[in-house]
Amino acid sequence: MNITIHNAYLPHNDPQASLRFYRDTLGFEIRNDVEYGELHWITVGPPNQPDVSIVLHPPFADPGITDDERRTITEMMAKGTYAGINLATPELDETFQRLQADEAEVVQEPTDQPWGIRDCAFRDPAGNMIRIFEVS
Repeated sequence: MNITIHNAYLPHNDPQASLRFYRDTLGFEIRNDVEYGELHWITVGPPNQPDVSIVLHPPFADPGITDDERRTITEMMAKGTYAGINLATPELDETFQRLQADEAEVVQEPTDQPWGIRDCAFRDPAGNMIRIFEVS
């Protein structure tokens, strides 16, 4: 089998804030931008990985979501516990400084973890946890 990662999904609740964060702060390119009524999907990805994308989606687009589920999702997004993604860079300290200068919400400064990785963490405008690992 030859299976690769193509898309990962993260919810958003403000398309413009998400665009600013992923395009302007992280430097990702916009691959697709689709509006349907009041719903908005934005596909972004790093320029050096054209086959891997993050789809920023409206968390309530599924018509099967109940009011209780909608409330739970809203609460979890506000706390930053609903979704997340791990990214990687060879320049963790420089990346951290740039994100911090762009006023991204810092969760953890660069730290040597006991399991051998060095990483930092931020929240995107929707509260998604963005961990950035240092890789060589």
